[in-house]
Amino acid sequence: MSEPTLGVIGGSGLYELPGLADVDRVRLRTPFGEPSDEIVVGRLGGTRLAFLPRHGRGHRLLPSELPFRANLCALKTLGAEWVVAVSAVGSLREEIAPGHVVVPDQFIDRTRGRTEESTFFGHGVVAHVQFADPFCAPLSRALGDAARAQGATVHSGGVYVCMEGPHFSTRAESNLYRSWGAHVIGMTNLQEAKLAREAELCFATLALATDYDCWRPGHEDVQIDDILRVLAANVDLARRTVAAVAGRLPARSGCACSRALENAIITSRDAIPAAVRRDLAPIAGKYL
Repeated sequence: MSEPTLGVIGGSGLYELPGLADVDRVRLRTPFGEPSDEIVVGRLGGTRLAFLPRHGRGHRLLPSELPFRANLCALKTLGAEWVVAVSAVGSLREEIAPGHVVVPDQFIDRTRGRTEESTFFGHGVVAHVQFADPFCAPLSRALGDAARAQGATVHSGGVYVCMEGPHFSTRAESNLYRSWGAHVIGMTNLQEAKLAREAELCFATLALATDYDCWRPGHEDVQIDDILRVLAANVDLARRTVAAVAGRLPARSGCACSRALENAIITSRDAIPAAVRRDLAPIAGKYL
């Protein structure tokens, strides 16, 4: 049995994770292409950890350019069973102030043209996973507790609107999402959550609120330099939170994430093309 491993996807402002011991930098090519960057594998305390900068070091990739499938497949291949995604988000609620942390429990999808990067399946094999509750509840609780223990103001639960980007919202859009009951807005986490579910990984998001988008009267519209300033102040918090949650990972028996594909693949096995079966081996090999 492989050693329990936490995968961490670093977002804007979090391009490295100091404090790792026994570091090995791994470049992988998956059946779905190359991930955003090399993956840093090491130990944080007593836990094996694999860290991937989502946008690549130097922040080179737009949200719509991200190789989501390769990123999640690479983490799975390296033994990850839990994945924490760190993300910058805009706040759609007065009570979620810049600098606060949100651990969301729901999504609204406003992306376009990311169909290929939203699923490992297709090309001759069909699977329909349950996604009513898109985040792993035990991992989300552990993540919220870890952030709170590091002194963060944490909002547990909330709706994350995933927009296409790279532009920020119009004022009309921002107010529309508020009327829908959404809490934060970002550009990356939805595809990661969908693919993590298909890969039977426990997935949770540490969302760092950086601004009030553009809905709030009397508050300046979102500016990238303001976002980076708030992020810089919160990078250390994110790193400490990751270290804390790494030391208290929940048992995988407390959720259904590890069995997500059990009844999801509906294609007759003898109808699956050999090449597709080979490509899916790291994700769903035991079911094929």
